[in-house]
Amino acid sequence: MLLELHVRNLALIERADVEFGEGLNILTGETGSGKSIFMGSVNMALGGKVPRDMVRKGAEYAYIELIFSVDGEKGKVLREMGVSPDEDGILIISRKIMPSRSVSRINDETVTLGRLREITGLLLDIHGQHEHQSLLYKSKHLEILDCFAGAEKLKKKLGEEYRRYCSLEEAAEEFLTDEETRRREADFLRFEVDEIENAALKPGEEEELSRAYRRFMGSRKIAEALSAAYEAVTAVDVGEARKGVERAAEYEEDLERLKDQLFDAEAILSDVAHEITSYLDSMVFDEEEFHRVEERLDLIHSLEAKYGSGTEAVLQALQEKKRRLDELDNYDALKRKAEQELEESRRRLDGLCEELSGLRREAAAGLAEKIRKSLLDLNFLDVEFDIAFRKLDRYTAHGFDEVEFLISTNPGEGVKPLGMVASGGELSRIMLAIKTVLADTDDVPTLIFDEIDTGISGRTAQKVSEKLAVISGSRQVICITHLPQIAAMADCHFEMAKEPKDAKTVTTIRRLNGEQEIVELARLLGGAEITGAVLQNAGEMKELANRTKNQVRQEAG
Repeated sequence: MLLELHVRNLALIERADVEFGEGLNILTGETGSGKSIFMGSVNMALGGKVPRDMVRKGAEYAYIELIFSVDGEKGKVLREMGVSPDEDGILIISRKIMPSRSVSRINDETVTLGRLREITGLLLDIHGQHEHQSLLYKSKHLEILDCFAGAEKLKKKLGEEYRRYCSLEEAAEEFLTDEETRRREADFLRFEVDEIENAALKPGEEEELSRAYRRFMGSRKIAEALSAAYEAVTAVDVGEARKGVERAAEYEEDLERLKDQLFDAEAILSDVAHEITSYLDSMVFDEEEFHRVEERLDLIHSLEAKYGSGTEAVLQALQEKKRRLDELDNYDALKRKAEQELEESRRRLDGLCEELSGLRREAAAGLAEKIRKSLLDLNFLDVEFDIAFRKLDRYTAHGFDEVEFLISTNPGEGVKPLGMVASGGELSRIMLAIKTVLADTDDVPTLIFDEIDTGISGRTAQKVSEKLAVISGSRQVICITHLPQIAAMADCHFEMAKEPKDAKTVTTIRRLNGEQEIVELARLLGGAEITGAVLQNAGEMKELANRTKNQVRQEAG
């Protein structure tokens, strides 16, 4: 069961700590007090979608933590799934929500949302505020029936065979081309295969050639640069300049120093020219090998442009083309093989569909009767419930059955599709009846109902409260409600309220004691003005609810 809920910095909730109890846990509060945020926090902790701007303004992150107590068979199942509660049977689910991402953990181990939902689905089942609307869709009816029938393993096996069948069907369709089209395709494939094979590509060859090409290009650029430098150096006629200065120095002794400098410059430039020549002579540039590397790279790049990026991709394309060419060359034999495999898969799939359909039909009568009895408990005075089957003209991943829930709520009227008969309040009660039946089947320890009382009142509300009392006698139920008839049945009653704090609005959750429960029931009964008579009425309602609760639980037990 769910022991505790801890919420930090989520929307209007600055801090909330709730300790749930056994039996029926009721949450009430004024409209807009934050009940939807409570449900949202639980959904998010269980891996649900996080709406925008859920982190409380001014906070770096929001944090939600659920603490479960797990024992018996559930603990064994979880351990088989690789999740181990501690020695006291405690399992902690948490989710940290940041503006850009979120992190989910089970007992401090980070998990994916898919893994989280897989685990928590064994511990808690939520009936959302508008979930009953899903009963308008036939696909939901099939899902409910399969859950009741325990068809999960068979459906998984069928789904695998269906995917195999679709793959084989797609492969068989490739053999529907005419002979002329096949001939043209085969000729083109042979050309492509020859082109790739004649290139004799080797893995890693492109990288090796690219490195050699870069070396060649570097050598060429060095040679070109040094040749230009040599021409520049030799183009300077320092010797002629020196001779001119020598002639001038015959008339002016001060020019002797300039003559010496030009003599030194002539010697330096001569040495530079000599060194450049020596370096160029020592360089080896194989023009023929350079062109071979360049042409080979051009060939590889042209093949990659046609068949795939990289040598590995081209070689992979070669294998695919050879495989397809082999198919075309052995077309008739392969076609017969594909048709045979498809037919064998079809027979297996049809057998699994028949088996699943049989399981569903066998379970349908029991499910319909259980739902009918549960609906009678929920103030349907006269009700008939049936499940209709229709065989589809195709296979699906869920078999070939289409099922639809049929109902009649008036004596003498035949059953009709659920969506044509049931009102919003009736759909809500029907979903409650279904949840009750399925809960008995899968033994989920905690059920959460978000405003299951939508569209009901009076005696019907009383009947719903009694049904919740019965359910909560064998498992934990958490229910958000605005009806006093349901709230009065609480084993643990919590109130949610908005209040100002430090110039901000915050949502608080507190557990009510006996006297506070009466006051809250009086508010639900009487609205804004709570008179003594309303308080007395609330007290009597609570006392009657306690007697009724004990009675219905004893009868159910």
